[in-house]
Amino acid sequence: MFSRLYIHIPFCRRKCHYCAFFSRENADGDLERYTELLQREMLLAAETTNPQQGLDSIYFGGGTPSLMEPQQISRLIDRAVELFGVAANAEITLEANPGTVDFQRLADFRQAGVTRLSLGIQSFDDRMLTALGRIHTADQAREAFRAARRANFANIGIDLIHALPGQTLNMWRSDLHQALHLAPEHLSIYGLTIEEDTPFAAKFIGDTPLLPDEELAACMFEAADTLLPAYGYEHYEIANYARAGFRSQHNSGYWKRDGYLGLGAGAHSYLRDSGYGTRFSNAADLDAFTTALHNDTLPRTDIMTIARVDAMAEFLFLGLRMSDGVLFKTFEQAFGAGLKQLFAQKIGVLLAQGLLTEDVSGIRLTLRGMLLSNQVFQQFLP
Repeated sequence: MFSRLYIHIPFCRRKCHYCAFFSRENADGDLERYTELLQREMLLAAETTNPQQGLDSIYFGGGTPSLMEPQQISRLIDRAVELFGVAANAEITLEANPGTVDFQRLADFRQAGVTRLSLGIQSFDDRMLTALGRIHTADQAREAFRAARRANFANIGIDLIHALPGQTLNMWRSDLHQALHLAPEHLSIYGLTIEEDTPFAAKFIGDTPLLPDEELAACMFEAADTLLPAYGYEHYEIANYARAGFRSQHNSGYWKRDGYLGLGAGAHSYLRDSGYGTRFSNAADLDAFTTALHNDTLPRTDIMTIARVDAMAEFLFLGLRMSDGVLFKTFEQAFGAGLKQLFAQKIGVLLAQGLLTEDVSGIRLTLRGMLLSNQVFQQFLP
């Protein structure tokens, strides 16, 4: 069972230097063929798996979903409504690159049924945008945001990245203030990570003075944690801030382990079926993805039935990402045993180290725990 639908659009005008997501450049005529393939996959998936009381959210990610034509997005939304059902208040998000949209295009996406826009701005400094390999300027990013408002988007998120090559703390604070000037409903604040098989991985090998050190990166994280709540944004997840009522419902579903179906080449899924669920991914290869669907076969790979011990680990490291934390009651309901009964020693050590805090309802990360979250999460791995 699932309540959320993710649709991966693996095309971009130019791949960013830091990006490790499955995508390829120069889609051209592939977008229409890919739209047809997605509808075919949706139909095959509907024959074997049903959503739970309709979909609560749909998310178009990539890649660059805003390269799609609005009528293609509209057809995919309509198909999802037909096959799975979609709740009346469902959140439907489209990721957009500011270099690929204008007012009319955004208005057409809004008319197509998109209710939430996620703008990948990343920085308001043209030097940083060039270093990242982005196709837009800071001025284009600001204009895309204003155009989205004129197109009647009342729920807009902005993505920013810190700890960039050559970035100073003052440069990062300037990015934050410029984002606040636009007053989005949501802000995602990511620290740069160097992923394998990316241009950045080849450029930044080992220790390098070109990247901010850990102390400066931590100061950047803390700067956001101090500034954004002062302007009314709740720090509701390690990397995410939102105004009241505007948490990302789709991503929150991931952290709460809601079932979700991923469509498209390279997409991942988690179905809440028997036991503790099943995870699988689609072939991260357009040829293999296409061949499977032409043979009326779902292109699924790496199918894994989740064991109880793994489900408990997921429950903890996903739940702890959120400011709500992990509640004792919900953990016991899910696994039939108490959290402190199973992990008392590990929780005690993390409390003593100042990485966790505890009250009568559950456990949560401290600010220091957020900075060292991977260290915390490793404690709960089987």
